[in-house]
Amino acid sequence: MFRTLGGGDLTLNPADATHPHALTELCEEGRRLYATALRTGRIARADAEKAPCLMEFALLHPDLDDPGLLRPVAPSVALAQRLNPIEREISERRRTSIELADAFEPFMALTAQDAAPTHSITVLEGLDRINAALDLATEQCRTEMLTVQPSARHPERRLIEALERDRTLIERGVRIRTLYQHTARYSPERLAYVDRFAAGKVEYRTIDELVERLVICDETVAFIPIRDDRQVALEVRHPGLVLYLIKVFEFMWNRAVPLTAGTPYETAPDGITEIQHSIAKLLVEGHVDEAIARRLGMNVRTCRAHIAKLAQALGSGSRAQLGFLIAQSGILKQEGQGD
Repeated sequence: MFRTLGGGDLTLNPADATHPHALTELCEEGRRLYATALRTGRIARADAEKAPCLMEFALLHPDLDDPGLLRPVAPSVALAQRLNPIEREISERRRTSIELADAFEPFMALTAQDAAPTHSITVLEGLDRINAALDLATEQCRTEMLTVQPSARHPERRLIEALERDRTLIERGVRIRTLYQHTARYSPERLAYVDRFAAGKVEYRTIDELVERLVICDETVAFIPIRDDRQVALEVRHPGLVLYLIKVFEFMWNRAVPLTAGTPYETAPDGITEIQHSIAKLLVEGHVDEAIARRLGMNVRTCRAHIAKLAQALGSGSRAQLGFLIAQSGILKQEGQGD
């Protein structure tokens, strides 16, 4: 729904229909071979045939001295090769946005004089209308933007849109505060994005659980989705409701961990990690695996792996017994005392 961060949708050549995927979703074999090549400095060409995506994405190149070997391209070089076209498109879009603003500027004064106070809630249907309203609010933002962004993968165009939006805001001196889930710490695309704005008035924090997206501009307007497919959103301009949403954001912000503070998944004295404490709480509340994974910003397979480790730590032999052992262990009480 919203202009969010995400990986590039860099797909393989259609001719290679047997091994298609995006660069940001490099297959397991590709990840393993690329890591091996970086550690050893080379791999056999025959081994690389198991993951043709490595050559498609220019992560390996032939060894000049031995045609049977391939050498790795440095990650920093590979990343720069992918980001340069994005930067060029950002510059082009910025020029277009300036031209559009100039074209509509004469009409702004004509409508502002007779416009009634907008203490209202507007229903926005369709991505085009939602994004147009977000663009306008972003253009008018002058002080601070607050965003809540649950972790998810997004196509390349979303990354370009997010880069453009945040760069424009920072150049105007707007402060940006963004909340992610802890799982964002393990997303190379998201971390690379964050690094590009380290020198601006930008703060990033993570928290274990986020429910939905939220964008607030200048304590004036807020945007929230009202459907799971994010095709419908509310534009909220009622001062009381906007203030309430800001208080909700501040509540989560004060309990979040700065992105630069290191991993929040350290093991507690009871042998259970913080993320497993969060999963335990949601299990006791009756949530299924899919709902827990969505709320914590991870895939279902990772969620189930954490549940298995939690069951092992508590000595549970079944899902029903796990809920009982969680309650009996007192780990949720310990978590509450930690707050």
